[in-house]
Amino acid sequence: MTSLPLDSDRLLPPDPTRRAVARRLHAVVADLPVISPHGHVPAGWLARDTPFQDPTSLLLTPDHYATRLLHAHGVDLAHLGVGQGPLSPEASRAAFRTLCEHWSVYRGTPVRYWLQVQFADLFGITVRPGAETADEIYDQIAATLQTPQFRPRALFERFGVEVLATTDDPCDDLAEHAFLAADPTWTGRVLPTFRPDRYLEVGAQGWVGHADRLAEVSGTDTGDLDGFIDAMRQRRGHFRAHGAVSADHSHADVRAERLPAAEAAGCYARARRGDLPPAEATALRRHLVWEMARMSAEDGLVMTLHPGVARSHHGPTQRAFGADVGADIPLPGEFTRALQPLLQDFGTDPGFQLVLFTLDETTLSREIAPLAGFYPSVWVGAPWWFLDAPEATTRHRSAVTETAGFGKTSGFIDDTRAFCSIPARHDMARRLDAAYLSTLVADGRLAEDEATETIVDIVTVNPRKAFRL
Repeated sequence: MTSLPLDSDRLLPPDPTRRAVARRLHAVVADLPVISPHGHVPAGWLARDTPFQDPTSLLLTPDHYATRLLHAHGVDLAHLGVGQGPLSPEASRAAFRTLCEHWSVYRGTPVRYWLQVQFADLFGITVRPGAETADEIYDQIAATLQTPQFRPRALFERFGVEVLATTDDPCDDLAEHAFLAADPTWTGRVLPTFRPDRYLEVGAQGWVGHADRLAEVSGTDTGDLDGFIDAMRQRRGHFRAHGAVSADHSHADVRAERLPAAEAAGCYARARRGDLPPAEATALRRHLVWEMARMSAEDGLVMTLHPGVARSHHGPTQRAFGADVGADIPLPGEFTRALQPLLQDFGTDPGFQLVLFTLDETTLSREIAPLAGFYPSVWVGAPWWFLDAPEATTRHRSAVTETAGFGKTSGFIDDTRAFCSIPARHDMARRLDAAYLSTLVADGRLAEDEATETIVDIVTVNPRKAFRL
């Protein structure tokens, strides 16, 4: 039976001189706390501390990185439990068998790396996943999940998480965050993140309903634009009162530009009636994003932009399974001209802070790094989504550092719904940064003590600064 090795030097450079330096750098940060200022793990898992039900619903179903590749190889998402609610024991085991039978499809991908680290390091799996080992692995993980050490709170502590941010709808009452904050037995820090996308996309189907819901929750009439803005401001205050440090935005582009007051009010009124043309809907959405930037300058919530995704690219999949199931595809991006109006207004405002993410690697050295290399408010976000793979992460570091340095980068962002992958993802980033810095040491561009200070900053200092933690 083939083993599942976990190389202690994984991702470190093969050259002996560089590897020795990289080992020492990684050792310095390997056990430092995990700071996760952007992610999607539900706060309720930690508030209720309910034992995880089965290996599939923990490791496979919520991880759209894993399910999308199986789907690409002909596996029905329904078979994997996506959009199905709680799985029966038989269905859970069948889905897990499918994962193991298709283990080869993950070769060379970060998904393979994350899953292998979870299996070996967290659950003690020593055999390689495959058709003949699937049930053995499933049973070992299932038995482990019944122990107190594998309940959500215990894992949170084991993972060394210092801060974990969730992603939340503006109308969420944040009751689970409040419960955690008030629980004397809980010592962790779980922060909500304000995510208003659906309320700003005024041309989308169902937007009026969202605006009405915002009015109901905020107690502010959203029948006109002024009321809508006041309602958003009120909800941001609610989030800040519950510990939020950032507001996250993900639209097709990053342009944020103020419209004349009368034009913006007129567009809003037409949006309420459902007769706003697409071009005007885009202009109003960009105006509303500008309003969010103005509020960030006022209330201190860090603004993060995650643009350039064709959401739910396959309509039938969205209708059958909902959003966020792996059917999203990257788009090309543009930042320099698009952000100029916003940065003219807020780029040097001491109250404003902006973290930029991209799925278009061509923008890193040409646009994002130069912006961060001039504007005090701009930070370069970590490799995101399709780019948080070893090779892309290294390209990201190289493209950004030569212009913006290390000090204007956000630190690693895991951006995951797969709770158990958090330590594997952060360790991958730390190893890759150790490898990158070892090259600078070997090339005589940094002394090793400088590289050591730098990697500690990347892991701990930068995310605290970038997200005002």
